[in-house]
Parts: sequence; C-alpha cells; structure tokens
Amino acid sequence: MHVLALAALLLGLHGDPARFQNQTGQQTQIVHTFLSFVQTSSLAKVAANSGPVAMLALNTGAYGSSETATPRGIALGQNDAFLIRLNGVVNDFQGARFYVRPFPEMNAWWESNCAYTRNGAPRGGAYTTAWNRKALARIAVLLRGGVQADVNARLAKLGLPGIHQDLAITTPKLRIVWNPQGFGAPDVPGNSAQAYYPGDAYVDVVGDDLYDIRGHGATWTAAENLYTAHPGKPFAFPEWGLWGFDDPTFVRDMAKWVRTHRRMEFIAYFAGKPGSVFDLATKPASRAAYRALITPLG
Repeated sequence: MHVLALAALLLGLHGDPARFQNQTGQQTQIVHTFLSFVQTSSLAKVAANSGPVAMLALNTGAYGSSETATPRGIALGQNDAFLIRLNGVVNDFQGARFYVRPFPEMNAWWESNCAYTRNGAPRGGAYTTAWNRKALARIAVLLRGGVQADVNARLAKLGLPGIHQDLAITTPKLRIVWNPQGFGAPDVPGNSAQAYYPGDAYVDVVGDDLYDIRGHGATWTAAENLYTAHPGKPFAFPEWGLWGFDDPTFVRDMAKWVRTHRRMEFIAYFAGKPGSVFDLATKPASRAAYRALITPLG
C-alpha cells in the first residue's frame, strides 16, 4: 500500500527512482510512465509499480511510433475500453493522488495527435484542434466517473456519444494534467497551446515541458505565459531536464521559479535511461545544484 503525506510541492521522475536518489538525494514521490491506448491489460501492473503517486502520460503515438488512437476516435468512444479500464485502475490505486496526462506536448508535430505537420500545414480530418479538445474532455469525463446517467449527460453537453455502464468516482484522487508545449511546434497561430485547451471543467493542473537545450536555452517566457493564462489552475513541469550538457544555472532557475510561483503543484525531472542525454551522471555541477536546491523543495 502506498502511503503519502502530500507536500506543498511534489517531486517526480521519469527514470529509476533509486538511481536518482543516489545521484541527488531525492525521495521521488511521482513516478512518471508513458502508455499507449492499446496497453489496457498492463494498466494495473504499471500503476502498482508507480508511486507513491502515479503519473501516466497517454500517447497516441510519438516520434514515428505506431499510432494507437486518433483524437476523433477517442472523442467518439472508440477507445472507451481503455478509458473504462483506467478508471477502475485509478479507483483501485491505494495512493492519495493519481495524475493522468493525456496527449503530452499535444501541439508538437512529433506527437501523432498534433493538428499540424512539421511544415505548418493543418493535418485536418481526425486531428483538428477541435477533435483534440473533445478527446481531452471525454478522457476527463470517463476517468472521473459517475453513474451512467450523469456521465452521459456530461458527454451529451459535448455532443459526444454516451457509455453503457456506471463508472467509479475517482475524484479527488485523480488529477488531469493538460500539458502542451508553451510554444507550438510548428509555432503557427492555429497550433498555439490555447488552441488545444478543452476548458476549465476538464483540467485540474496546467503543465509545460521545459528543457535546457544548448544554443536555445529554456523557454521560460512561454512557461510564464501559460502560467499567467490560467490563474485559477495549479501549475506543473511534468517534464524538465538538461539536454546533453551540464548547466547548473538551469537548475537554479527552476528552483527560483518554484519559490516565486505560488501555484506550483509538482515538477518531474526527465532523467530517461542511464546514458541518455538527460542523465545527471555526466553532469556533476547540475547534479550538485539539484541536490542542494531542488531536493529540499519536496
């Protein structure tokens, strides 16, 4: 059984928590895992290995991997078996909190749900921002659950088909994270973060991914814009990390952001696999800064 006394800020990780603790002293609270929409049978096992707080990122396909769902298909109920199973897994989870992060970096061309191609052309069809918003809303409605009549009434307001069973009520444990990139990729008007926002009723936490890339830096301005655009929502960095080089200034800047933005709910470092470009093993100055400035925040 997972037992967690929730701190003001939760510290998370995509990677090996034990290895990361050896590097930074962090006792990881959120374990971050990526799933596709065909991994129905493995949901319970993944959740059991996540904790004390789980965070599941739901990918339709990324970086050329096989596409397992489309925004329109999700919105119209084609992936309800997966979502209904996940509703039950969230309900059964023994921890105090469970994050679900649908369509991470949704406004980035490398994500198969994105409404735009790399060259800025609209993909159209099943991938419009309107279908993305409806799909996100359906995910939130089904995962939060309720009796069939109530769930179907909420879906009907969205113009979406209903379901045929009652679902477990998972609130307040469940937290839906809406997590675009601060700037669209491609950065065209129709691909802005806000174009994908499903509405306050379907979002619990607003998130932004922030990586420090050599020659590019970290887009703190975009993060600030997202934070400011949603003053009634807690904020998070579901992914943040150093992309291939040692830069303790970035770690110090993150610690300063957390201290100066009162609505911060969690930050989750993307350590990746040992030897990856994000691994702190090859970044001694950043690793020391993390231990001194980030670990004490949790």
